[in-house]
Amino acid sequence: MPVAPAGTALAGGTDGPRALRPLLDIVLDALTTGAQDRSGPLPPGGPYAVARTVRDACLPVLPEQGAGPHTALRTLVHTLAAGAADPADPHCAAHLHCPPLALATAADLAAGALNPSMDSWDQAPAASELELLTTRALAGLVYPAATAPDALVTTGGTESNQLAVLLARETACADTRPPDATGPLRIVCGANAHHSIHRAAWLLGLPEPLTLPTPDGTLDPATVHTCLAELTGRTGSTGSAGRLLLVATAGTTDAGAIDPLPALADLADQHGARFHIDASYGGPLLFSDIHQHALAGLARAHTVTLDLHKLGWQPVAAGLLAVPAPATLTPLAHQADYLNADDDTEAGLPDLLGRSLRTTRRPDILKIAVTLKALGRQGLGDLVDRTLAAVQTFADLIDAHPRYELHSRPTLTTLLFRPIGADDTTLAAIRRSLLTEGHAVLGRATTPTGLWLKATLLNPHTQPGDLTNLLKLVEGHTPR
Repeated sequence: MPVAPAGTALAGGTDGPRALRPLLDIVLDALTTGAQDRSGPLPPGGPYAVARTVRDACLPVLPEQGAGPHTALRTLVHTLAAGAADPADPHCAAHLHCPPLALATAADLAAGALNPSMDSWDQAPAASELELLTTRALAGLVYPAATAPDALVTTGGTESNQLAVLLARETACADTRPPDATGPLRIVCGANAHHSIHRAAWLLGLPEPLTLPTPDGTLDPATVHTCLAELTGRTGSTGSAGRLLLVATAGTTDAGAIDPLPALADLADQHGARFHIDASYGGPLLFSDIHQHALAGLARAHTVTLDLHKLGWQPVAAGLLAVPAPATLTPLAHQADYLNADDDTEAGLPDLLGRSLRTTRRPDILKIAVTLKALGRQGLGDLVDRTLAAVQTFADLIDAHPRYELHSRPTLTTLLFRPIGADDTTLAAIRRSLLTEGHAVLGRATTPTGLWLKATLLNPHTQPGDLTNLLKLVEGHTPR
């Protein structure tokens, strides 16, 4: 078969790697020159300047005659890199936006080239088995005492939380044993819960979650007990078993706080509530011998959200929903004759449709599996330990600085700080100035004590000097 021109050559087959190689050289060169042009964590100039640069470089996006594969690839990759927020820069610390490992990124390239579609075995024979092995291994970290724990691959915490609420709703609908278990599923969560819990309730036609105050950043067991007791009608009642879903958070987006999981698990048991833990952020502490104790009680949840494109250094997307047994996932079963005909399933072809609400989906498990295989639990645990150590160093620097105040000691890799005496308007202006100039990317969080700057460290190679320089940048934009 003749080799197709670069623009129409295919990535798969025996000729695919040969077609890819020169294109990858162009991509790598464009990534390099784009980063050099940006020369910082964010492109300078703000939204209008970036938009103008992109338009000037990329229009027309659909020309009458193409510019050619090499020119198009070089131009658009360079433009994207020059206009990117670079999470590998130690001054890019606003969000749970991790710098992906080069290893995982390389594996993701293979996934794109091979393009398995994870909706039927005949589209992804090896990938479907790899997904099963890898998800079970990760679920085993969450549920070490379970006989057959399992996990689904998702696009991230939002989808995982939605699936958890869906499973709770379907369990409540199916469970008709308690005579007084009437009405829809009621969700109880803290004000610290991720917004996806509320969106899941809306999408699934459930009442608005009962949102309990978290003035100290975490759920108070006494407040939860009072709420659940009122919902069940009497303290200790299990009459509403399965009709309540208690949601806890292991790693809040504002401060990285972890709810008191063992006490909340006790309350869920006492009141017959289903228990979900959103560990999108904090879940990777399971890799660490030093820090995994902070997740005590995790294995008592009916469902657990994990997200390895946060503190797991994976390219987006790399979410999971872990469950203690495959039977938990039964409500997701679905049949489409062209994908999982009954006789094919009975003949031994794996049924993949029940492993997601999506039909076509990428083999995101490959990059995760390569990372786990290459680094092992201890290697990933070392990255976790180093990143958590860096944020403690940052907290020490802020504590020792006469012009800054620290909100509280960090639990994970997020901390809140601000210049002493700066009001909310000043803080917001400092952050926007740093963004517009491209010097630093910091987040913001509002607490009962006002607005704070938020730094979320996810680069395990961050050095103390990087953190000192970040404080100097903020100080340089603080009115005296």
